[in-house]
Amino acid sequence: MERYSRSKELYEEACRYIPGGVNSPVRAFRAVGGTPVFIKSGAGSRVIDEDGNVFIDYVNSWGALILGHAQSQVTEATVRAVERGTSFGTPTEAETTLARMIREAMPSVEKIRFVNSGTVATMSAIRVARAATGRDKIVKFAGCYHGHSDGLLARAGSGMATLGIPSSPGVPASFSSETLVVPYNDPDAVTRLFAEFGRHIAAVIVEPVAANMGVVLPKAGFLESLRALTRDHGSVLIFDEVITGFRVHWGGAQALFGITPDLTCLGKVIGAGLPVGAFGGRAEIMDRLAPEGSVYQAGTHSGNPVVMAAGIETLRILGQAGMYEGLEDKAALLEKSLMKAAERSGLRLTIPRCGSLLTPFFAPEAPRDYETALRADAACYAAFFHSMLAQGIFLPPSQFEASFVSAALTEEDLRMTIGAAERAFAALPRA
Repeated sequence: MERYSRSKELYEEACRYIPGGVNSPVRAFRAVGGTPVFIKSGAGSRVIDEDGNVFIDYVNSWGALILGHAQSQVTEATVRAVERGTSFGTPTEAETTLARMIREAMPSVEKIRFVNSGTVATMSAIRVARAATGRDKIVKFAGCYHGHSDGLLARAGSGMATLGIPSSPGVPASFSSETLVVPYNDPDAVTRLFAEFGRHIAAVIVEPVAANMGVVLPKAGFLESLRALTRDHGSVLIFDEVITGFRVHWGGAQALFGITPDLTCLGKVIGAGLPVGAFGGRAEIMDRLAPEGSVYQAGTHSGNPVVMAAGIETLRILGQAGMYEGLEDKAALLEKSLMKAAERSGLRLTIPRCGSLLTPFFAPEAPRDYETALRADAACYAAFFHSMLAQGIFLPPSQFEASFVSAALTEEDLRMTIGAAERAFAALPRA
């Protein structure tokens, strides 16, 4: 029997009912080839597929599971919430509790609204920013992915980078015309844009650490320049911390780099992998939302009590002493060990890392923007991915995604990962 025979059967069946057999494009393995692995269960640092194969997991629900799979305290809190009722459509105390915890960690988030995804969070943040400024245009950066709302799919990363789609059919040209796209890490380009369009720019939205074209770190002064430009021109600075929020630091990337945005978008970690997003920031902007103000935004299941319970317990654990130091130590060991192994094998590898997220790029230098990220050897990554998968290590199925270290990873897990990488590197073709 083939190693992935049950996954292949399930994929063929899924393709009969679901476009491409998946409910999110990157799951389809198109960037690396082969059949997607169907996961049956997860515990701690590992997942088990439908064929019984066990993998050390570096996807972790795309960063949401910072504590690992089925963490006992989070699971117990979630089950208790389910037993009280799955949804009410009314306010609950848990919403206020989680909101207060987020504001304590991120003082810039004076008020917050919970939604059901990162896409809704970014879309809503842009709407209220436009209302606050009376302007229409938005600045984003090539390769930064902020969800799939119509106006933000111009030169997006993530699954669109994987599939090589520069823009999406179905998005009216009139929508995308309000989005101005410039290279990441290029403050001069942003300055020129403001010189021409400054009085029309409602907001700049940015991943403070780009993680949807693979991890690309902000160069010194880049984020500071965005803060200064938006402040000088009366525009709103939006940090999309859907990935970095509570992942790279207790206070997010904004605390790590010492930048205070006007609005922040969150997701993933604050719901322990359950469907959630949030946006928040300066009270004077957030108070424009209905019912306080006239900007309409709503969600039947926003602030779901089960999700809130999972988020509260997750943040409670993350707030304990030593959590982020432990994540940093594990990720740093992985980065350094993989770099040394690649060097011994004569491979051109670079690993940009911020806290517990990182990307191994098969390239001589760390990318600085979308164009340089796309120069990485995606075919080499695909071969590396399959070699690691065969050895029980589950990495993101795309060169242009981040890998995530969880608190559940053990020293033995790291040793196994490093050993598997050494064997994979030895077998990879040389340029």
